[in-house]
Amino acid sequence: MKIYKLTVFDKSGEMLLNDSVEAQSDQEAKEKAEKILSEKEYLNHTHRCTSPTGKLVLFHV
Repeated sequence: MKIYKLTVFDKSGEMLLNDSVEAQSDQEAKEKAEKILSEKEYLNHTHRCTSPTGKLVLFHV
């Protein structure tokens, strides 16, 4: 399993969430991250999910 980083920010730039997501693939990480964002009601906040190599798998402004 790879460890992906999920971060969420508010409009002022304050970090609201800094979490890790374990997944086998980028697609699985994206799906898990979207589920977490939905559960915590952060889908409309600026967020990103990056792979262990720094690749951007999910991004929303």
